[in-house]
Order: sequence, then structure tokens, then C-alpha cells
Amino acid sequence: MIHICPQCGALLLEDADRCTFCGALLAAGGEAPEPVAVSSVGVAQPRRESEEPEWRREVSRRLQIYRARRGYLRADDPQTGLPFLDEPRFDEDFEELPRPRYVQRQRQTERVEICIQPELDFSSAPDDRAHPQTALVPVATLAERRRAGAIDALFLGFTSAAFLGLFRSLGGQLLLEKVDAIVYLAVFFLFYAQYFFLFTTIAGATLGMQLRGLTVVRLDGSLPDTRQLLWRSFGYILSGATLSLGFFWALWDEDLFTWQDRISQTYVTAAAPLAETPAIEVSPERHGFAHK
Repeated sequence: MIHICPQCGALLLEDADRCTFCGALLAAGGEAPEPVAVSSVGVAQPRRESEEPEWRREVSRRLQIYRARRGYLRADDPQTGLPFLDEPRFDEDFEELPRPRYVQRQRQTERVEICIQPELDFSSAPDDRAHPQTALVPVATLAERRRAGAIDALFLGFTSAAFLGLFRSLGGQLLLEKVDAIVYLAVFFLFYAQYFFLFTTIAGATLGMQLRGLTVVRLDGSLPDTRQLLWRSFGYILSGATLSLGFFWALWDEDLFTWQDRISQTYVTAAAPLAETPAIEVSPERHGFAHK
């Protein structure tokens, strides 16, 4: 026989007057404790709800709420409830929550783009390099331009020598030292820049080109404007600053152009430039107003 403590609800396997857990009397007021029959599998029969302790009723209630929330309240559920209550009870206000449905997301199809670069065809590409546009005004040969450059170099040499002689006559000393050599080169380059700038901008050609009968023209064979002459002067200065690399560029250029020719879109020729088409002028006598 198994006794149940009415105070704490403990199961007592031994026959005793007091509970071994809480010390309460098992038979209060001369009443004999009601024995609990044990089945063959060792499961005690549940007692009435009024005789169950408060904590067991709370545990049973929470268990039923949990099982209802998890959806385990089917009639064929193999799991039995706790033997605390004769019949399971639920809160009247409790509503069974629906099970969440897991919707399988459709996997988006990944789009893969393969860009195949076409073969580069440079044969049909336009030529960005400027060429003379007329055969009537050909480019001057390198020999003619070399003779004109020699005259210009000779003139610059005489001018620099005269300046150094004047400096020496005024009491200056000419020393062959590193600093003095740098000063001499700077003075010579200054004379060079002024010479090509003044003759090209004002006269349209240097002194050596004029003596050799060479003329600076545009790509269409006509005379250049002031803007192009200024760019050509800048090209002369740039070629001289790079140790005459801009002049030597004409040795492997297909049109025998130098840097100043490419920069200013002009070139040197020994032929006569083409005359520009004169603008048609209308005499003022032919203008009038219509009178009504």
C-alpha cells in the first residue's frame, strides 16, 4: 500500500503516522489514511481534484496548455497525461494556436551574362594624324630645311658671341666652371626662344627659311593665321628644350613633320602657297530698303 501525504502530496511507501518529507500527520482527526492501489506496472491511480495539491494542479494545467500549443491533443496521441487529475482540464479562455506553415521559397534563377569581346579591327580605324591636303604645295625636303636651320644656327651663334663680347668688354669674366656653363646655356636658350618666337609670329618664317625661299603654310596649302603661328612658336621652344628631339622627329615621320608641324597643323614648303578665295563684297549702293 502507498500513502499520499495530504499536505505536500509525497508518496510514502512505508506505513507511518507522519510524512517523512514535511512531518505532517497522515491521519488527522482520527481518520485513517486512504490507501492508493498500485497496478501491476507501478502507476498509481489519480485521486480526485479536490485532494490534489495546488502545485500539481498548476503543473497539470501548464502541461495541458503546452500540449495544446504544440498540437498534441489528438485522440490517438500515445502519450498520456500526468496522473494528477482524473480528467484533463483546460482554461476556458485558452485558444489553440494554429501551427505555422512553412512556405518553401522558390529559388530564383541566377542570370549569368557572358560578354564576348569582338576582335579589334584597326584596319578600318580613321587616321587621326594630319596630312597635307593638296599635292600642289608639297612638304619641303629635309635637305632644304637643314640648310635653312644651319643659317638660323649661324645667326644665333653670332648673336650669342656678340652678347658675350659685350659682356666681356663691360668688365665681366668668362670662366669655364659648372655654374658658368649653366648660365651660358640658359642665355643661349633665351636667345633661341626669342629668335624663333619673334620671327615666326611676326614674319611667319625664320631668317634662314626666308633666305632659302621656304614658307610656312597650313595643311590645305594656304597661309596660317596668328593662332597657328603662336602654336608653332611654342613647338620650336619645346623642340629646343628637349635637345632638338622635335627637329629629329622628321627623320622617321611619314610626312617629314616635326613637333612644331604637328602641334600647329602647319608645315614648311618650297612652293608658293595657295591664294585664299577672296570674299565676295557687295557694294553699299546695292543695299536698300523697300519703301511702301
